[in-house]
Amino acid sequence: MERVAIRFLVATAVILAAAAVISGELVDETSATAGLLWSTGKDESDLLSKAEPENSDDSSAAAVVNDHDDLDGGFSSLEGMLHWAIGHSDPTKLKENAEDVQRLSTSELQKRQLELKELIEKMKMPSDAELMQMAIDDLNNSSSSLEDRQRALQELLILVEPLDNANDLNKLGGLAIVIQELDHPDQDIRRLSAWVLGKACQNNAAVQKQILELGALSKLIKMVKSSSIEEAIKALYAVSTLIQNNLAGQEFFYAEDGDAMLQEILSNSSNDIRLLRKAVSVVADLAEYQLENIIRAGSPCFGNRFFLKSVVDLTASTDLDLQEKALVAVKNLLQLKTTEALVLKDLCNLDGSLERMRQQLLDLMAEEDHRDYAVDLETLRREVELIFHEKLGKVMKVPT
Repeated sequence: MERVAIRFLVATAVILAAAAVISGELVDETSATAGLLWSTGKDESDLLSKAEPENSDDSSAAAVVNDHDDLDGGFSSLEGMLHWAIGHSDPTKLKENAEDVQRLSTSELQKRQLELKELIEKMKMPSDAELMQMAIDDLNNSSSSLEDRQRALQELLILVEPLDNANDLNKLGGLAIVIQELDHPDQDIRRLSAWVLGKACQNNAAVQKQILELGALSKLIKMVKSSSIEEAIKALYAVSTLIQNNLAGQEFFYAEDGDAMLQEILSNSSNDIRLLRKAVSVVADLAEYQLENIIRAGSPCFGNRFFLKSVVDLTASTDLDLQEKALVAVKNLLQLKTTEALVLKDLCNLDGSLERMRQQLLDLMAEEDHRDYAVDLETLRREVELIFHEKLGKVMKVPT
């Protein structure tokens, strides 16, 4: 249907433009169609790409869609659209259409112009704010089906990525409604809701503050313990973006025993590898923030020897990504004053872990596919080793 509408629009534009060119007249800016604004270039591209069906045999329609790739910014006005239509039309057919138009009466021509105006209005793409409002309304409608709720959340997931849209979410009443969906009986709705919140507050202090004030963090921490691994992963993602570089969020996280939740995840090596990666990344971020900022209270977990051991043990993982993230966490933890070097040496056997990693990385360097990554990781490993030995030396140095 959309494709037919686009073809009709272009054909009508060609006819009207041809009539104006043949008769030597300019487009009347005061006419019923003057001043109309087409959608943005992005919206046009989306619309045209959606309009082209798969395996289309219509070469002329395909040409219209493909030629649009050369456009820069879309049509800013109806006149611009007419010029584009002329430039992408067969001159012979254009002349024939123009001759047909010249035989139209004034009333028939005005009717065609009115049809064109109505079609343009129908094909205008709604703004991001309007799309967000429609999704929010669907979530706020108690009669919306499960599929409608899922679709609304999936749309919000894309729409809240730009900073301005994320800032508008609360203004439209969307944050409170999405947070309500964290209590939905369907686990996929809960998963998507957590994901939306995580996306909206990522690197956005204003939205972080709004979500914290609406009490979402405690719900998200509980969701991390879900039996559904997908729900748990997205909840932990939302927790991580909510407290990242945010003092108030981190203090609330500790008050809600969020660090104990991390320890529980890290101490169980059978947990899903994605959950382990995210959990150890959160540890690294929290330790880094504590290093860079004077805060009122750090995590008591960071001084817990068994917690430290669970992090060091992850450096022996066969998953290189997890291994790297664990190494970054160890590096940050090592630099905290509360971290005891002797605990890392005696209980955690950090020396042994670093040596095993060195041997593993040497083997990887012999493989062309892994060489560059292994070299970078070895640089990080040496840095950790240097920090560790320096800290250990200060502790073991005997005063004279």
